Amino acid sequence: MNALDLNLLLALDALLDTNSVTEAARRLHTSTSAMSRTLTKLRAVLGDPLLVRSGRQLVPTPRALELRQDVAALVEAGRSLLTARDGPGAERHRDFVVRVSDSVAARLPGPLLAAVGTQLPGVTVRLVAADPADAAVGLRDGRVDIEVGVLGRTDPETVVKRLLTDRWVGVAAAAHRFAADRPTVAAYAAVRHLEVSPTGRTHGVIDDRLALHGRTRRVVATVADLPTALFTVATTDLVCPAPEALTRPARRALGLATFEIPLPLPAPVLAMAWHPRNTADAGHRALRELIATVLRDLPDPDLPEADPVPVRIPG
Repeated sequence: MNALDLNLLLALDALLDTNSVTEAARRLHTSTSAMSRTLTKLRAVLGDPLLVRSGRQLVPTPRALELRQDVAALVEAGRSLLTARDGPGAERHRDFVVRVSDSVAARLPGPLLAAVGTQLPGVTVRLVAADPADAAVGLRDGRVDIEVGVLGRTDPETVVKRLLTDRWVGVAAAAHRFAADRPTVAAYAAVRHLEVSPTGRTHGVIDDRLALHGRTRRVVATVADLPTALFTVATTDLVCPAPEALTRPARRALGLATFEIPLPLPAPVLAMAWHPRNTADAGHRALRELIATVLRDLPDPDLPEADPVPVRIPG
């Protein structure tokens, strides 16, 4: 390998293409004397004079003519390999695993898959459920390409990009009394609650806030994910918290009512995470941009609900 000098390949391509030491030197931004020395080295390596004098010109030898096409192809292949691409290319067929939290699962899949079909037709997206026990490991070992959701602790080497800040609202069936009257802290604590908890845990930040008012609530059931909670609330007298903007289409489809929770709750922050080895990859970057575009086009959670608008994907 010590004898391998790939610069010789570039010089050979320029010499065989121009049949001129002067023109080859100009093309490679070097001096004529340096290119002349390079030609001498190439003659020694290949055991052939390559270019010989014929009057005032240099003409290629038969060996040089044999090499010309192959050398040009090698140089072009190397240039293509080392040239950054702006996108994955329509001909690229890629599979990506995107892990989403349950709050995002109620909003992201439809708009994202529609955008992928239009913008990245060669891409297959596999949406999988979040796994708190595997949050960082999946990204690090390559089993997961992108994580999207209200993220907890992440690996220090993980790249995290903040997408939007939502707000918590209470969700209830359309006939629930909270649909018409904003509840007081006492009234909110007194109703039957549904908790979203993959582990079945019933105590959370709402209970901590109620405790400051000397109140407790009764959680009569837990479910593993937010979509299940929304379906459950639609046919019962239970209430549950939900991120306002992320669940807006699902709530409308189910005819659910929302109400202001009479407690200060930390805002859910939606983010996207990936391993830094994928940061510069064109296909990975294109998918990240689509995810960010879809989620950033959510209605402002601080404004009254309005008619939904189509997702806009930049061309």
